[in-house]
Amino acid sequence: MTTLSDPPPGAFRLSMLLSDTRYRSYTFQFIALILLIAMMAYLGMNLVRNLAAAGLNISYDFLGEPAGYDINQRLVEYDSQSSHMRAALVGILNTLLVAFLACVTATVLGVIIGVLRLSKNWLVSKLMAVYVEAFRNVPVLIWIIMIFTLVTAVLPGARSYLGEDPEFDLLFGMFAFTNRGVYVPALVWEAGSTIVAIVFVASIVGVFAYRRYAKNLLFQTGRLLPMGWPSLVILFVPTILIFYIMGQPISLDLPDPLANRFNLRGGVQIGAPLIALWLALSIYTGAFIAENVRAGIQAVSKGQTEAASSLGLRPGRVMNLVVLPQALRVIIPPLISQYLNITKNSSLAIAVGYADITATLGGITLNQTGRAIECVLLLMLFYLVISLAISAVMNVYNKAVSLKER
Repeated sequence: MTTLSDPPPGAFRLSMLLSDTRYRSYTFQFIALILLIAMMAYLGMNLVRNLAAAGLNISYDFLGEPAGYDINQRLVEYDSQSSHMRAALVGILNTLLVAFLACVTATVLGVIIGVLRLSKNWLVSKLMAVYVEAFRNVPVLIWIIMIFTLVTAVLPGARSYLGEDPEFDLLFGMFAFTNRGVYVPALVWEAGSTIVAIVFVASIVGVFAYRRYAKNLLFQTGRLLPMGWPSLVILFVPTILIFYIMGQPISLDLPDPLANRFNLRGGVQIGAPLIALWLALSIYTGAFIAENVRAGIQAVSKGQTEAASSLGLRPGRVMNLVVLPQALRVIIPPLISQYLNITKNSSLAIAVGYADITATLGGITLNQTGRAIECVLLLMLFYLVISLAISAVMNVYNKAVSLKER
């Protein structure tokens, strides 16, 4: 006996939107969409009516008014007479800076610790396990405050480098570690420096191209090319040659402890709030990434490792060429969530005085202008766009490294 789930094909009737399984799901989805639009429209109209009754209106004109406050850590020119829009831009760049630095550091730290957790050395494995359990089970806000307190309380003051204390001197003549932050050399770009930068970027692309070629050659012919020194040659030799050919167009502005009697001058100051936030997000999220890496490696069959070892590959090669490429399909999806968490957790920067977008637009600007709804909506839009952008990029990469089924 045969049962038909769908009626035989024939002329379309309106009743088929509910009775025919070919159209029923679309009908329910359309109804749900209409209800969602109606609910959002009702909430929006209700908000407008309430604001009008209170004598308020939604306006973003305040973004063009002078901000009236200073921001210490900034990547673009800004002063107290700049607009609130400029202050918000400084906050956005600061947020993206700490998020990028933390994502890179947490990834490197997580991969190393995740691999070491599977080490056959009992002491190393247990130490990494203690790190993971200690850091991921304590709130990140506590780590931020703790590291900030250590930086400001343990490191010497800037005056110690001004000749008042002979024990303190610039590290390698270029670095100063103070309770205000770390002073590092700044790059001075002169005529011709753009060409050097382009060559350096091209060298980075060349390194990836060479490593891909070497890997494909290994898989196709079994010929093993060296990876280390050729990558270094490709990365640095062309850039160094162009650097001297163009007449050394890039120089260093070193911190000068004798230029001012109260503070160091020159170079770039990486403030203590940025250091605390960067390190805290890195070590906290690195513990979660380490568990993702460990799970991904353990998901690869031991037969893969044994087969690669039987071909004479060293353990390092087995991990880089066989295990990790297969483990990426397990590692990447939760890694996306960790990157999103880093970006959103950066909003805790206000606890140590780091001027991110939450501290500028959602803090000082909101309090000065009283435009709470506008500021919160802009904050929500920023984090939404950043989260969607990170997810899109990582999903593209995840699709590229996933196993291709026949």
